[in-house]
Amino acid sequence: MKSLRDLYKIGRGPSSSHTMGPEKACKYFISETPDADSYKVILYGSLALTGKGHRTDVAIFETMRPLPVEIIFDTETTDLPHANTMDFFAYKNGCLIKKDRILSVGGGDIRVEGHPEAEKPEIYAESSFKQIAGLCKQRNMRLSDYVFEKEDAGIREFLYDVWQIMREEISEGLATTGILPGELKVRRVAQLLYNRRHIDERPETRESRIVCAYAFAASEQNADCKTIVTAPTCGACAVVPSVLRYMQEKKGFSDEDVVKALAVGGLIGNLVKQNASISGAEAGCQAEIGTACAMASAALAELFEMGIDQIEYAAELSLEHHLGLTCDPVCGLVQIPCIERNAVAAMRAINALSLANFLMGTRKISFDMVVNTMYETGKDLNARYRETSEGGLAKLF
Repeated sequence: MKSLRDLYKIGRGPSSSHTMGPEKACKYFISETPDADSYKVILYGSLALTGKGHRTDVAIFETMRPLPVEIIFDTETTDLPHANTMDFFAYKNGCLIKKDRILSVGGGDIRVEGHPEAEKPEIYAESSFKQIAGLCKQRNMRLSDYVFEKEDAGIREFLYDVWQIMREEISEGLATTGILPGELKVRRVAQLLYNRRHIDERPETRESRIVCAYAFAASEQNADCKTIVTAPTCGACAVVPSVLRYMQEKKGFSDEDVVKALAVGGLIGNLVKQNASISGAEAGCQAEIGTACAMASAALAELFEMGIDQIEYAAELSLEHHLGLTCDPVCGLVQIPCIERNAVAAMRAINALSLANFLMGTRKISFDMVVNTMYETGKDLNARYRETSEGGLAKLF
């Protein structure tokens, strides 16, 4: 597996696969064609079907400026190597000088077809939770210790930066009101939710309200194309920061404690990315919000210094109970149902933490098994429910 630096990415929303990935692809192709005077990009699959709502065309135009670029949304071609496929063409004096097929594989990552993926080093030799847990138990070390041992010396500083941006995206979201961009005219409600105390509010009710307010805040920032951290994607960016900020405020955990939690949450996300997918276009929203929920619950379990088996149980519960979740963004915008879905997943992560604490020793299913199941389920999902906006809420809205 690769570094957590390839999972937690700081960038602009609203979509890691539809804006961050294409932006990265444009920069790569420009670097490969310094003599070009114009470009053409053909978008296929999910990128073609929901690219306008996700502002894919805006990301491409702005990245390739000032050179002209023609963008074609091909919604007919289906024989594709990935649901987020792009063909890039470079021209000079009207003649084609280079062509590349580039895949946006989720989490802001790209893959250039026909090119080896050796540009990023493999950091982790172990590729399953079972292998990692066995090594940690043998050496009497926590999962966070394992991460810090495998990564380079700057990983702590990197995770501190990630945590700073996560806190800022929540704070800025809480401080902002108004209407999100796009034809849905969705109103920002994070500030309203944060301030609207129930007339007879119990501690449990307040917890739900504050955690959801934090999740709405970060999700609304993403939908407004502001700076966020992929965890593991833009569309699922709010689950991890909302639960970690709430628990830090409630229990007084230090930033170092949170950094350790981010390390463990990132490890869980990395395992899903390595062995399945974190792309909604490839495996449905279970791959994005389900993974985010698993990351959040594992991070919380690390905060509370739970054992490795309890951490695994929390992550397994979270992912298992998102199996089959469809990705059906209305109008291709990362707003409905995406924003609310982050808040629901944040609360589910806290519930999974409690169940892992109460019921440890009773589980029969491993995290690795659920990851494999999620991927198989994603491949079996009808394409209409994999970020194409052709089915579900997107169709019936």
